[in-house]
Amino acid sequence: MKRTRTSKAWMQEHVNDHFVQQAKKDGWRSRAAFKLMEIDDKDKLLKRGEVVVDLGATPGGWSQVAVERVGDSGLVFALDLLEMAPIRGVHFIQGDFREESVLAELENLLGARQVGLVMSDMAPNISGMAVTDQARMMYLAELGLEFSRAHLKPDGAFLVKVFQGRDYEAFVKTMRETFCSVQVRKPEASRDRSPEVYLLGRGLR
Repeated sequence: MKRTRTSKAWMQEHVNDHFVQQAKKDGWRSRAAFKLMEIDDKDKLLKRGEVVVDLGATPGGWSQVAVERVGDSGLVFALDLLEMAPIRGVHFIQGDFREESVLAELENLLGARQVGLVMSDMAPNISGMAVTDQARMMYLAELGLEFSRAHLKPDGAFLVKVFQGRDYEAFVKTMRETFCSVQVRKPEASRDRSPEVYLLGRGLR
């Protein structure tokens, strides 16, 4: 398939991106690692010994950061529709989080453990149709929130990527009904032109 001018421009921007180059240099699997590190440096989410669930984990940048920061006494469970190369200390499930059987597999791995941090970098395959893409994105965010309600410990946190647009304000309202504190994070590694922001909810109501 012949590349369009848009895809060529994106690839050029990606290759020249400071965070992409730094990720390769430092051994991180993706530039997303810098997003999580910046948020965690500010909000202190990844504590030693913490149980963490990473939704939408592939290629593994967030899981790499998480497993390093929670240490050997912590646990990281990662899930993605796509295959992910193994990371030492990360328990990975390949499957669609929208499917009940995949959710059940994750819950079986967790057992009776309460989770300290649920982080979701899940995003749909972009169709180019803004309304459709936004609806799919918010649905994934809602699934992550539902999981968090069921599995977070009382003082736990939920970090989720969303796109600003339709239903964004409604989702923020639901987050505020669920958590004592809700804050918006836009890390430096998140491209300025991207509609993505991260919502951080802390302390279940």
